[in-house]
Amino acid sequence: IITGANSGLGRAAAAELLRMRARVIMGCRDRARAERAAREIRAEVGERAEGEGELVVRELDLASLRSVRAFCHRVLQEESRLDVLINNAGIFQCPYMKTEDGFEMQFGVNHLGHFLLTNLLLGLLKNSAPSRVVVVSSKLYKYGEINFEDLNSEISYNKSFCYSRSKLANILFARELARRLEGTGVTVNSLHPGIVRTNLGRHVNIPLLAKPLFNLVSWAFFKTPLEGAQTSIYLASSPDVEGVSGKYFGDCKEEELLPKAMDDLVARKLWDISEVMVGLLK
Repeated sequence: IITGANSGLGRAAAAELLRMRARVIMGCRDRARAERAAREIRAEVGERAEGEGELVVRELDLASLRSVRAFCHRVLQEESRLDVLINNAGIFQCPYMKTEDGFEMQFGVNHLGHFLLTNLLLGLLKNSAPSRVVVVSSKLYKYGEINFEDLNSEISYNKSFCYSRSKLANILFARELARRLEGTGVTVNSLHPGIVRTNLGRHVNIPLLAKPLFNLVSWAFFKTPLEGAQTSIYLASSPDVEGVSGKYFGDCKEEELLPKAMDDLVARKLWDISEVMVGLLK
């Protein structure tokens, strides 16, 4: 399963895993766009013989806990196993908005939606062990803080800091989940893809006069989606990381984290609060 698989990193990962003959479920908010992406990917990769990889589109809106539950319910009914879950979808520096359930959009989609999704699919992942959870974070986690007094940004909202907070939450979640899954055969790792040319930055305002320069710089220095997706693909499929869990990767190599991303007490508290926020605990 890859969330947000109809564009950018998720689409690139879906195409590569299909090439490896995986059966890929694309969990996407916009069904029509996802179906179009799936058709394009099939055409790129080429039609394969029966039993040699498959793309399946399923509706999944991470800004709606109802949608996450419906998606998981269907997966649990229809799928006998789940080898890899790639929590890839994300929203970046949007104006202040709330999800269907009243959460600040970036925290709600990037962290809470994936938190519920992963928890609801844990039984299937455990039954399919050895299996893997891959969490796409960002180097920008370095600028984030988990402020338990204002997780929902009701008091103050800064779109950059809130994105960084959600990406720090991704890493803390991955580490705490890895700790909880020790000995189950399910591994959990997080990663940063680098700076990639995707539509993730659609909410970033670049002055009209600066756009040509920005476009030039992005073509020169930013990664393509396929280059950016390499670490996700590596963590999903490489035998090199078999049994490796609770780590953080960049460019297919393990990287050091700042102390705040390794704070087990904060990770545990965030987990407990997230459980209540998404309704797993009353």
